[in-house]
Amino acid sequence: MGRRESGGRNVLIEASDCPALVLNADFRPLSYFPLSLWSWHDTVKAVVTERVNVVSHYDRVIHSPSFNLTLPSVISLKEYIVSNRRPAFTRFNVFLRDRFACQYCGDALPSHELTFDHVVPRSRGGRTTWENVVAACAPCNLRKGGRMPSYAGMAPKRLPAPPTTHQLQENGRRYPPNFLHDSWRDFLYWDTELDQS
Repeated sequence: MGRRESGGRNVLIEASDCPALVLNADFRPLSYFPLSLWSWHDTVKAVVTERVNVVSHYDRVIHSPSFNLTLPSVISLKEYIVSNRRPAFTRFNVFLRDRFACQYCGDALPSHELTFDHVVPRSRGGRTTWENVVAACAPCNLRKGGRMPSYAGMAPKRLPAPPTTHQLQENGRRYPPNFLHDSWRDFLYWDTELDQS
């Protein structure tokens, strides 16, 4: 915990109250989904050790015996991090690759309402790989069952393939989190309709 001033008195603040948006050295977020955020503890350590530049602040101040620090809301790394790691093959990343939509009927659903389906069923030698697994709603998964797509009359809307990290991040931009601090908005580009004026 830290403290901030409020009306002339110190008030305890929770670590979750002031996360900082973390940008790479090119001022793009390290990650969109999940959004690259650091707790204020980690952010303060990075500022004190001079590993980051402070881009924007909250209006909250923390105090220590030796210094006062306005809590950063946006920071950028001083050294560029290259993201060339292959995405992990996880259920969630399959859903993200498929944009949280059933690949048979096209319905978009929350992740807890999606399952994954083997395009070539395991009973027919199908493997659990990027190339053979798609997001599916429960009714479509049940209807297709253990049949081949041609027999079931249910071909996936997109052929499954391994995504790149960039593709997953681009898909993640479609799903902004519930909370976005105002100081973050200039650095985030969500696929939302722009206001027309």
